[in-house]
Amino acid sequence: MGCAGCKDGVGFQLPITMAFQPIVDVKTETVFAYEALVRGADGRGAGAVLAEVSEENRYAFDQQCRTTAIELAADLNLAADGANLSINFLPNAVYEPKACIRLTLAAAMRTGFPLNRIIFEFTEDEAVDTNHLLNILRTYRSMGFKTAIDDFGAGFAGLGLLAKFQPDIVKLDMALIRDIDRDRVKRTVVSHTLAMLRDLGIEPVCEGVETVAEHDVLRDLGVDLMQGYLLAKPQTAALPAVDWVRPVADEALRA
Repeated sequence: MGCAGCKDGVGFQLPITMAFQPIVDVKTETVFAYEALVRGADGRGAGAVLAEVSEENRYAFDQQCRTTAIELAADLNLAADGANLSINFLPNAVYEPKACIRLTLAAAMRTGFPLNRIIFEFTEDEAVDTNHLLNILRTYRSMGFKTAIDDFGAGFAGLGLLAKFQPDIVKLDMALIRDIDRDRVKRTVVSHTLAMLRDLGIEPVCEGVETVAEHDVLRDLGVDLMQGYLLAKPQTAALPAVDWVRPVADEALRA
């Protein structure tokens, strides 16, 4: 089915905006990307917004999120220092990749946002036909977009998908990161996952980093790209400042 068919569904009626949270390179102290996180224009959180998504309006919601993210990112001059824009997409809202990307391309051209600075990431929380997903990812890559798997280790996709397609980025689920400094099993799992991703030429991102101790363990494991409240909380329609974790600050926190 082409996207002419999916437009037969209803529009998404709730006005939305985006909050941005940085994915940072802690080694170089630069922002690698900003993830666009949906929010209601009336202030409601992502959960309340997503509760309004149905099979009928899913396509319209997905398209609205993409264009809103690009428009806000352009207004904020997000790519000025080389940062990427990471946009979450719903694979089941994409009927035919080349047709369903048209509004995204139009928004980027209209705002002057560089296509090679856009990352499309999908979350493993929804069962998706693997062949359909592979078609989307391969199409996006052929068009110059970067691709990412979010919440790796927590959902339906996983090692089987990686065997068939290697995205540019894999984001390890925050459940693996939480208390990793006190959990030997988590350290072992994350350590071996990182080694696998590097062997495959995939850039790992550890998300949900909330403590200095978690940060330090991840640094010891060779992780450069991190995301989490320790570094910066999402900020609506703005690019938040990063609280860099440095050795001096670490010693002060441990004292």
